[in-house]
Amino acid sequence: MNPLRKLFDISEKHFTGSGNLALLAPLFDATKTFFFFPSPKNKHAPFVRDNLDLKRYMSLVIISLLPVLLFGIYNTGVQAGLAKGEMYPFIQAFLIGARYVVPIIIVTYAVGFFWEILFASIRKHKISEGLLVTGLLFPLTLPATIPLWQVALGISFGVVIGKEVFGGTGRNILNPALTGRAFLFFSYPVSMSGDVWIAAKNTVDGVSGATALSIMAPEGETITTALGDSGFTLSNLFLGFVPGSIGETSTLCCLIGAIFLIITRIANYRIIMGGILGLIFTSIIVYLIPGGSDSWINAGPLYHLCAGGFLFGISFMATDPVSAPGTNPGRWIFGFLIGFLTIIIRVANPAFVEGVMLAILFMNVFAPLLDHVVLKHAVSKRIPNA
Repeated sequence: MNPLRKLFDISEKHFTGSGNLALLAPLFDATKTFFFFPSPKNKHAPFVRDNLDLKRYMSLVIISLLPVLLFGIYNTGVQAGLAKGEMYPFIQAFLIGARYVVPIIIVTYAVGFFWEILFASIRKHKISEGLLVTGLLFPLTLPATIPLWQVALGISFGVVIGKEVFGGTGRNILNPALTGRAFLFFSYPVSMSGDVWIAAKNTVDGVSGATALSIMAPEGETITTALGDSGFTLSNLFLGFVPGSIGETSTLCCLIGAIFLIITRIANYRIIMGGILGLIFTSIIVYLIPGGSDSWINAGPLYHLCAGGFLFGISFMATDPVSAPGTNPGRWIFGFLIGFLTIIIRVANPAFVEGVMLAILFMNVFAPLLDHVVLKHAVSKRIPNA
């Protein structure tokens, strides 16, 4: 027998039933699952040919986030070098970026699992694997130099208020990662919006740098010209070599993750495609409005698609199966309205330049209503029994 498994088997009696450590049963179960997953294969019929449990689901989402995470670490180092007027080589830029990003991830998981273990112990159920994804999504929505105490506060709000008060994973109506980010956005706007703090080696606070969505054109100049003059060309925005939150800058990496999720059927393509169509349609409509050439009204669909965190949000946040609609027509409408609201918020309210966060949270609230309307319409079309 595997010595480690034997150790777990011997210790299990202390964590179950009336054992002295029964309160820590969720932590024991989570640790055992971590070391011994997947379970041994069945040797006798009946056989399950395929299954997608929560652990496998979360693992595939994390794999889809790896391109975004790795590029985010590298870009943090690149921006740190540019803030000092230097261009670091790849390894140095990656290591400097890791110096800022890795502690944020560690704090997120440590504080998040504290709350998960606490609620699991009180409710006497197993620890959910939902935090595995939330704990990676949440850091990717943050700027690289956010204070770690704010990270702890944000993930606490996201897990407790955004999920646990509703009953835990599978019962929440809001995306926990976005709930935590929204809390920080409104509580500490200096750290979260407008100008972001760019990590710079050997500085305490870093230096302030504008994001693409905070750019406004000088009088007599168009917004696209102003963006290009500030280094926010379409190619830079698509590749991601611009200031911004850790995971939102690279459109290319977000697309890679989205395609992976669609191929593996983890994410529903209707939400992603609906969101893109809604954003393109609305951005074209506002583009045709006279005037506003110096603002994001006149930016056009490509800039709206590549700037900010829209593709990150629509690919990884909006597709959360718990807080999104369950019907196919509802998913199309859900995604389309997220794209629509993202543009409306961006162009109508300069105080909230990144509209996708509020758009997703707003539509999370209306997701059950969309399903209700779709089902009611389907029932009304049925032929009544004679």
